[in-house]
Amino acid sequence: MTPQNTPAPSAREPSPDPVARTVPTDAGDARITWHPAHGTARLVLALGHGAGGGIEARDLRALAAALPAHGITVALVEQPWRVAGKKVAPAPKTLDTGWRGVWPALTEPGLPVVSGGRSAGARVACRTAAELGARAVLALSFPLHPPGRPEKSRAAELLGAGVPTLVVQGGNDPFGRPGEFPEGPHELVEVPHGDHGFAVPKRADLTQDEAVAVVTDAVARWAGGP
Repeated sequence: MTPQNTPAPSAREPSPDPVARTVPTDAGDARITWHPAHGTARLVLALGHGAGGGIEARDLRALAAALPAHGITVALVEQPWRVAGKKVAPAPKTLDTGWRGVWPALTEPGLPVVSGGRSAGARVACRTAAELGARAVLALSFPLHPPGRPEKSRAAELLGAGVPTLVVQGGNDPFGRPGEFPEGPHELVEVPHGDHGFAVPKRADLTQDEAVAVVTDAVARWAGGP
């Protein structure tokens, strides 16, 4: 997926400070933390969090730190339930409502927007991409099925995204290992030994930092960065 052919700015350019903004939605107030691209931005990557955590997840933080040097503005989106301090995520329909509500703010810069997220956030991105006009979808740790329940497949959500899609999946993710994913119009990158949060065991043949680098390098390449 190459949203634009504009070359990314140099990584040596100064990094602007993140900016947080509260956005009202029909599901309550959401929050977007903007990590601006270095120099001229060429696209926005919007990333939602999972049902069991927030934007502090290691992959979301790593992407927000790494991708601005590639000309990509990263927008970390906190769903209204997290902003309100609740512990349990609402139903998928409500998550979709919150995502739709922040979309106008994500498009304000006038750039192509890649819709993405991890786990439940990846499902939201897939379900809403076509209707919102997303340029592409980034699915981090897509929960293909509940652990131990492969018959409860959510493959239809992934296959129905309707736009170019990159899946980045841990090799030992109990919500769906790479080999379980169906053939389809998506690209899949495996993080060796990674679990649902891309954590790798100490005995693995790569370090935790190297595992996270697999994620950031794959996304930068897919998005057309240098």
